[in-house]
Amino acid sequence: MLARNEWDPVKSIIVGIADDATIPTLDASLRLVNYASEKIAKDIPTGPYPQQVIDEANEDLEKLCDYLRSLNIEVFRPDKNFKPNYYNYCPRDTVVVYDDKIIAAPMPLKARITEFEAMRSTLEKFRQITVIPNKYSIENYNHECVGNPDILALNEYQPLFDAANILRANDELYYLVSNSGNKKGLYKLREILPDATIHPIEKVYSYMHLDSTIAFLREGLMLLNPKRIKTLYQLPEPLRNWDVIWAPDPVDIGHYPGLCNASPWINVNLLSVNPNLAIVEEHQIELARELEKKKIEVKLLPMRHARTLGGCFHCVTLDIERG
Repeated sequence: MLARNEWDPVKSIIVGIADDATIPTLDASLRLVNYASEKIAKDIPTGPYPQQVIDEANEDLEKLCDYLRSLNIEVFRPDKNFKPNYYNYCPRDTVVVYDDKIIAAPMPLKARITEFEAMRSTLEKFRQITVIPNKYSIENYNHECVGNPDILALNEYQPLFDAANILRANDELYYLVSNSGNKKGLYKLREILPDATIHPIEKVYSYMHLDSTIAFLREGLMLLNPKRIKTLYQLPEPLRNWDVIWAPDPVDIGHYPGLCNASPWINVNLLSVNPNLAIVEEHQIELARELEKKKIEVKLLPMRHARTLGGCFHCVTLDIERG
């Protein structure tokens, strides 16, 4: 059975790789989706990530793989022969796995539209991939978003979203409308998954995925980022009755100088291996203590470049089978 939520025991999973990670040449999609907060375009870096970043990230990803395998979880990796235009570090961004569907997301960044191809051979062992057509067009983007987090980067020209805008809770899915997911993307997902109820989450966080704001730990229990979620009434009604752990202030693990793709709140980006076990960045001791109060065992592991590359344990994995 493919994964239908974020907490059932993981049986098979894809873990990303940092090989060939690069920031592509600046175009409208990269400028407005990833760097809307940068008012001056010349301050945006481009080019390959430093080899130190790639090597250290790969070391940490290997430690994650070793731990998952020690739990008898089947681990897959992206195809190293597929040279990305951006990277293969965050499989979660690229593909939605839900129920009987594997969906290649229509990613807003031009450089990432074909990124799912690095996982195609693995994914097709489980299901045929549904690819949402994605034609790059300048009409997709709203230049007024630069420097203004209240204006989103995406117009409603065609369906666009990253898979990391979505969290699964069995029959209910939650979709963040942000710089990396427009409403047309939500409507397209409803067409493809007619048996699921897909709830929008709006006006919470524009920069840009959902999984550094909310983590589902088990049925009825979630971790929330208190800097973005001030009241449960910001969330769809089904979540308002869930038990909440408010994330403590994160320990800032820093980033490579001049290269930052995530805030310190990337600590919320944990991986629930099963309802009683979560993998958390190794410096987040206070977060681990809060989880342990709810009888969740915590495995602390390193992910030194979570902020540099823009992904911690939820982002760098794609669970295919749970149950």
